Amino acid sequence: MWTHALVGFVVALAISIFAPEESRAQSPYPARTVRIVVPSAAGSTTDTVARIVADRLARVWANSVIVENVAGGAMNTGAAMVARAAPDGATLLVAPPAPLTFNDLLYRDLAYRPSEFVPITLLAKIPNILVVRKAFPASSLGELIAYAKANPGRLSYASQGVGSTAHLSASQLEVLAGIKMVHVPYRGAQPALADVMAGNVDLFFDTPTTSVPLYRAGMIKILAVADAVRTPALPEVPTFGEAGLPGFRSITWFALVAPPATPAALAERINHDTVEVLDDPDVAKRLRQLSLEPGATTRADTAKFFAEETALWSKVIREAKIEPQ
Repeated sequence: MWTHALVGFVVALAISIFAPEESRAQSPYPARTVRIVVPSAAGSTTDTVARIVADRLARVWANSVIVENVAGGAMNTGAAMVARAAPDGATLLVAPPAPLTFNDLLYRDLAYRPSEFVPITLLAKIPNILVVRKAFPASSLGELIAYAKANPGRLSYASQGVGSTAHLSASQLEVLAGIKMVHVPYRGAQPALADVMAGNVDLFFDTPTTSVPLYRAGMIKILAVADAVRTPALPEVPTFGEAGLPGFRSITWFALVAPPATPAALAERINHDTVEVLDDPDVAKRLRQLSLEPGATTRADTAKFFAEETALWSKVIREAKIEPQ
């Protein structure tokens, strides 16, 4: 009897130790509303991508998936909120590069670490393009660089603020081309682009989504595409490499991540369902209408991509001597 009792105790103990993890892996997901935090204002490209994906995930999961905009603090406010959330899949983050790869290099006393988020998948990406004011006395990247060297300190560029993709892209241009420009930060892409169109600032790194219609209307010029290949939205515009500056790369991308310590099995489940959504022809069509290329990457490929982006922008931040704030 004693032996049977001991065996029963050991079995019960084993179940108590291992059952919770197994039950989590096998339990239905999601059991409640999923909140996707977007660390920028409603109406942004990040917000649009998040809502497209959230709508389809709600159908796949037969559960509510809501998008919550938590803007402010250079996207650090929303990112920190997700970093503090329970790692149960009920709170996720959709964000562009900064809070997922390099904000800890730009801001002191950050309340989270980008590397601690659990990668799920890339949702979409788009190359950045070099936009200049219509009357700017250069019609090619080579002419722009020559102008900057002949007129040191006179060339100005707009951005959405320190650490934004536009700021770091212009800093990369300064480093690789050996030029210096004046940084003019704005409170968003729209006012920055508006001042380029008004002729108050010389250039801006933007995405085709917003700038191509203005370019087609003759309101701005576009000199180069910051990717390895030309973009279908601008087949006539060369890449930076083709225009004489090899090695220059700058893309805007949007990714889905989970809070730190999210179990691998749960992260894989979310990845599987999200990739299924991104592979849907209707979703892919909607993203391409925004000039976005659908992502749909494995978790391993997403983590590798994050590492490559972190390495790229860390080098730019270091070589451009951008000091943390």
